[in-house]
Parts: sequence; structure tokens; C-alpha cells
Amino acid sequence: MFDDDSTPCAVCDKPARARVHAGCRERMADALRELPQLYRELAVALLPSRRGDGPAVSGTPGRGLPGGEALDLRARGGIEGVVGGWARDLCERERWDVPAYQSVQAIVDWSCAILLANLPMLCDEHEAVKELAQELASTVGHANSILTGEKRPRKIGVACPCGHTLRVTLDTAGVRCPACSTQYGHSEALRLPLAERRAA
Repeated sequence: MFDDDSTPCAVCDKPARARVHAGCRERMADALRELPQLYRELAVALLPSRRGDGPAVSGTPGRGLPGGEALDLRARGGIEGVVGGWARDLCERERWDVPAYQSVQAIVDWSCAILLANLPMLCDEHEAVKELAQELASTVGHANSILTGEKRPRKIGVACPCGHTLRVTLDTAGVRCPACSTQYGHSEALRLPLAERRAA
């Protein structure tokens, strides 16, 4: 139950006195601080290990580094695509100039810095702040799973009563249907029926 001074947090939908919980805002800030370093670490992770204690790059079943995924995150459209897209959106909204950086690393660094500097405004005003939070968390999680060798949670399709298919994992905190705007909590999302698989 919400008290008289509470409304749902725009990120987690739990009762909040601010538009975005301080904890949700801090998790977004942590992700923006972490992503430039993760971008650099993914480059190091791609190098063949010269010592026996490093990750196996090839030839060892179950221990091979998923180089394709690391390369995807370091290429244009990977980490750069996520933070760069949100940073460009911010600049367009505020009518700020976008620097003409050539390197992906420079775009990642600039994007994270400008989003971090303007995070209070984004949390207070941006209508898609929940999507921003989800994309940042997903990108950090993906990068960390590559670096640690952990498998990412498998997504399954569940059917919203409106007919739209939602992708959830066992760790999904909640999900909003983009078609009908119905919000589901963790247990509600996992109770939805499995979506029918379409023939290829």
C-alpha cells in the first residue's frame, strides 16, 4: 500500500517519495561509472593468455572465452550503442552539441560522463528512465558475464493477456508490457503462460 506521500518509483515501481528511489538512481550511477572500465577490460580479455592461470581462449571445452560476444560489446552498437544512444537522446532534448568523436572508446567515455552528470535530471524528467536503467543493468551484466565466464540467465517468452510476448528470466524483478502498459511484478511475470513458439 502506498502512503499519502508515495508514488511508484519510475524504475522499480515500489513506493517512493521521489520519482526514482535513491537506490535505483545509485545503481544507474554505478553502472555508468563501471561501463568505461568494463569496455577496457573486454579488450584485455580478448588477448591470448600466456600464463596457465588465465582464461582458456580455445581448445578447452567449457572454458573458451566467448570472443565474439566481447567483440560485439566493444564494437559500434555494443556498449557504445547503448550509452551513446541515450547520450545523443539527451543532447537532442536539451539542444546540446554532440562531439564528433571517432573512437568507440571516446564515445563510451563521453556518453557515460554526460549521462552521469545529468542523471538527477534524467531521473526526475525522462519518461523512459526505466528503460535506461534496464539497459544499463543488462549491459553491465552482459560484460561481467563475459569477463567471469558465467552464463547469462536464459530468457523465456511469456504471454501477456493482450497477446504481446514478454521476455523474462528467473531473476526478472518485474516487467511492463510495451503493448498494453500492464506492469507485472516478479511472481506475476513468472505466472504468465508460456508464449507459443512460432514456426520458422
